[in-house]
Amino acid sequence: MTRARDLATLTDNTITTPLFISPSEDLTIAATSASATVNFDIKTQAILYYTSNASANFTLNFRGSSSETLNSIINTGESLTTSFLVTQGTTAYYPSAFKIDGSSVTPKWLGGTAPSAGNASSIDAYSFTIIKTANATFVVLAGAARFA
Repeated sequence: MTRARDLATLTDNTITTPLFISPSEDLTIAATSASATVNFDIKTQAILYYTSNASANFTLNFRGSSSETLNSIINTGESLTTSFLVTQGTTAYYPSAFKIDGSSVTPKWLGGTAPSAGNASSIDAYSFTIIKTANATFVVLAGAARFA
């Protein structure tokens, strides 16, 4: 969730002299290797960075937390954007499946094609905009980039 420090005065439901300073996102850095299922807990972070080399193709499962569904924490008509950064060794892997609250979803990928491989000796960055269109119904827009 986005946090920001700002300087403003609220008077009669009107903000005067707004000054937006230093927006930031919650980030989790984990010395973990991506494999099997990676649970992405939205209430904990907007960005998840695994710093150990991926060891297998993996499933990304987006959820609110271990005890809350994503469906329960955002409303229809709301969206959120997340990023997953995965460190790659000489053998690279990629997210081969995607879930929200444990149910499969098929992202719509920038350029029209889902990744079919990771990028060796780099950090692969995957970004997702998750749009809730109805109860337990989501559209996921995805993109991938390589940082070497």
